[in-house]
Amino acid sequence: MRTNLFRRAVLGLACAAAMFPAFSQTSTPIRLALIESLSGPFANTGEAVVRNIAWAVERVNARGGARTAQGMRLLELQRYDSKGQNEEALSALRSAVDDGAQVVLQGNSSSNALALVDAINKHNEREPGKRVLFLNYSAVDPVLTNEKCSFWHFRFDAHADMRMTALMQVLKDDKTVKSAYLIGQDYSFGQAVLREARRQLESLRPDVKIVGDELHPMGRVKDFLPYASKIKASGAQAVITGNWGNDLTLLVKAAREAGYEGKFYTFYGNALGAPAALGEAGVGRVIAVADWLPNVPGQASEAFYQSFRQRFPKTAEDYVHLRMQLLVEAYVQAVEKAGTAEPLAVAQQLEKARVSMAGRTGFMRAEDHQFQQPLAVGVMERQGAPGVKFDVEGSGYGFRVIRQVSAEQARLPSSCSMARPG
Repeated sequence: MRTNLFRRAVLGLACAAAMFPAFSQTSTPIRLALIESLSGPFANTGEAVVRNIAWAVERVNARGGARTAQGMRLLELQRYDSKGQNEEALSALRSAVDDGAQVVLQGNSSSNALALVDAINKHNEREPGKRVLFLNYSAVDPVLTNEKCSFWHFRFDAHADMRMTALMQVLKDDKTVKSAYLIGQDYSFGQAVLREARRQLESLRPDVKIVGDELHPMGRVKDFLPYASKIKASGAQAVITGNWGNDLTLLVKAAREAGYEGKFYTFYGNALGAPAALGEAGVGRVIAVADWLPNVPGQASEAFYQSFRQRFPKTAEDYVHLRMQLLVEAYVQAVEKAGTAEPLAVAQQLEKARVSMAGRTGFMRAEDHQFQQPLAVGVMERQGAPGVKFDVEGSGYGFRVIRQVSAEQARLPSSCSMARPG
């Protein structure tokens, strides 16, 4: 899969050069460095991102690339394995800069993202001739666009507090839930999710009793049955979790095996094996929030999803995120408006980006570089049920959209005090 995907990307570069005579094959492409966990317990999440970003890059290159004052420039995606570790991510950043990258993309760890933000801030100040931008598609610790905000960092996912707010729009009306168990990964993001869950439950559903509040080691738990047994024994009618990757899949699988019959309010329960792991036990009981879901109503949304599945027809590759497509489109828009790929000029345009795809529109907020976009909340149902035309990863289960939150409703204030280049 990996070899075929990048062979296609190389062929795309050659084809675009032939289609657009003004573009010379010797012209330097704009190098995008994807720093992600491509091995270890979260390798499947990294590879899923690769497919999304590569697909977006392919589409840009198929139309000739990005138009600059010097002519058309193609995008070149380069991948670097962080192994999910901060030191490896920083080492990858150094390699990417040495390789000529002007853009870093990362997202599947807020801890990695915080380390990269700090390193990029220092690097850009120290070496202004080799500046890089950081485009973040998934690292959702709120501090990244609040206390730790950076001029060089742009986040295209709704942060954890925004996601929790959308989930709570559903939970606050679910009067069957009288008790909840909070569980998450023990690092900055997982801690932020549980902290916000407690705050919003106290504000919106003070009648809901928190019967468990637990953090577990990230990526190291192989058997979640002890956790699932505690959840069941607590009598919790709902679990609230920001878990992702194998930590979510193994948790929901253990819950099924333990016979837990409560609901799961999740950030990522709609993908990467979770629906298949739950099976019938998840029908009507797993709720997930996302920037977009395949069953969002509308012809444009359906056409977008079907286009991705045509490109990646294997059920195991069924993982598409609209925000990752919007990220690449927003970047190209900023390059074209700046007339150059120089990071400072691009950043100044990216602050004003507004992009649309699949019937949805998002825009970058300049004050904190937090992308503002609609969110969707869905509940797991059998494929073929009303509102569930598409399933997830061939599991036979998909997500019916039960609440759509506009960009204005999802917006939250920011405490960012951004230092800008002189």
